[in-house]
Amino acid sequence: MARNNKVNMPSSGAGITRYYDDFKSKVQFQPGHIVFFIVIVLILEFILYNYGFKILGIN
Repeated sequence: MARNNKVNMPSSGAGITRYYDDFKSKVQFQPGHIVFFIVIVLILEFILYNYGFKILGIN
C-alpha cells in the first residue's frame, strides 16, 4: 500500500474576520464632513490660544 505523507496546511484566511460585512453603522460621515469638522476645531483652537484669557475673563 502507498503511504500518505501529505501534510495538510491550514487555510490562508484563518483567524481573519470581516467585520464590515457583519456590522453596518447607523451614523455615517462623508469625508467632507470630517475635513470641515477638523477645520472648525483648528479655528476654535487658534481663537482660544490667542484670545482665550480675554474671552474667559482670566488674567
